[in-house]
Amino acid sequence: MEFNPLFNSNARQMLAAEENKQISNSVDLSRSAAFEVSRDMYVEAEAKGLTLTELLESAEYDPSPVGCPLDAFERQMALAGIALGGRTPASVEQFFQKAPTLVPEFMSREIKKGQAMRPELNGLIANSTSIASNRYTPFFIDTSDDSVFSLRPIGDGAEVPSLMVTEQKHALNVRDYGLALKASYKALRYRSTSQFRVLLWYIGFKMQTDKIGMIVDCLINGDGNSNAATIVNSASSGALTYDDLITLWAQFAPFEMNTIVCHVNTLKTVLTLDEFKDPLAGYRFQHSGEMFSPLGASMIRSDEVATDYIVGLDNRFAIEEVIAQPLTIEYDKVIDQRFEEAVISESVTYAKMIKEASVVMDTVWT
Repeated sequence: MEFNPLFNSNARQMLAAEENKQISNSVDLSRSAAFEVSRDMYVEAEAKGLTLTELLESAEYDPSPVGCPLDAFERQMALAGIALGGRTPASVEQFFQKAPTLVPEFMSREIKKGQAMRPELNGLIANSTSIASNRYTPFFIDTSDDSVFSLRPIGDGAEVPSLMVTEQKHALNVRDYGLALKASYKALRYRSTSQFRVLLWYIGFKMQTDKIGMIVDCLINGDGNSNAATIVNSASSGALTYDDLITLWAQFAPFEMNTIVCHVNTLKTVLTLDEFKDPLAGYRFQHSGEMFSPLGASMIRSDEVATDYIVGLDNRFAIEEVIAQPLTIEYDKVIDQRFEEAVISESVTYAKMIKEASVVMDTVWT
């Protein structure tokens, strides 16, 4: 076993913990100590459409001074003496004993960190929209006739080129997606907060992975408004060649195929095409795991894609994310029941923006 990476990792955590301790000692916590985070503050934040952290940062509570190394929530953690790393990180039981009302927001923040570990999702969406309803009607852009919308000289009395924008025929249901996190307090009480946060990172990571699967479904099948992706076939059924990728790339004018999403088996096929076996690409992949970009397109793995499909898209125009309820945790249950069961939920859906900005290639056809 190689111990150096493990040692270095632990050493970095210890150094970070010492640095955080020094930072905490140098930060003015007087305003943070002027109030106590309570259950009512979660209710207030929810009513205002804010997270607890955002509420704490508001002028009436504890806004962060310019250059402060800790945000308002981190100052509450420092005030409570909750250490997340180093030689003696707080246990989950100590966290509940010292500051039970901070636990739900801690969980939410760490889950979001886990979501950030799948940055590929942001590379798939053109826009993210928050709404105050569970129904959403995407707009529709008629791009079927380029001649009516093109930059050209306008003569006297000539018709001005126009772009017709209307609403889609069918509204989308913004569905609730939830995960019940069940764990006995006995199983967690002696775990360190550093262990607990890794569990929360995984939850966020998995949620983001599932949302990528939802995007894939929308790209391929559409959002219910007769806007499924156009499907083109490879030259030979059961085979994928460089020429096939060129064919897919050529479907995108005037758009740009800047992203490819496919199953890992298809990904391996693309990675081993002779045209992409240049030494520099191979070095980058073997050294850092960074994949080369065939035809300038970023590659994203999603095993929700059928093994015979390759999804190409222009991520600037293809998909819109619609959020009716951001990440929410049942704070009452976490505070009162010490985490025996807590539901983590989001209300989200995905809509096609411009149909022609995504195309699918089928490599197995009859």
